[in-house]
Amino acid sequence: MSEDRYQFSIHVQVRYLPDQSDPSASQYAFAYTVTITNTGKVAAQLISRHWVIRDERDEVIEVKGLGVVGHQPFLQPGEKFEYTSGSRIATPVGSMRGSYFFVAEDGARFDQPIVEFTLAVPRTLH
Repeated sequence: MSEDRYQFSIHVQVRYLPDQSDPSASQYAFAYTVTITNTGKVAAQLISRHWVIRDERDEVIEVKGLGVVGHQPFLQPGEKFEYTSGSRIATPVGSMRGSYFFVAEDGARFDQPIVEFTLAVPRTLH
């Protein structure tokens, strides 16, 4: 399987949500917007997601499920799909990483890793 045939670019932007957080109860809410771009040469459909969410105490939450925000987008080469979702952790700083599982129109099946990104309340990191 040629790697450049089945390739997606994943870009994530994170926002802290102070109005949905309660630091006195160790609840910190974040929204993340993901842009998925098919940078390969074959159309493919996003079937499922797997997230590993970790806080500063090393508590881990794993999330697995079909699609993203109720969608299983089918992306032609060059097409993008963007969505916003959210996560809550018990500390002001944490991280997320994961993968998307795709099935290409030629039948190939593959995972696209999502590089770890930081969840952080503003001004908590140096």
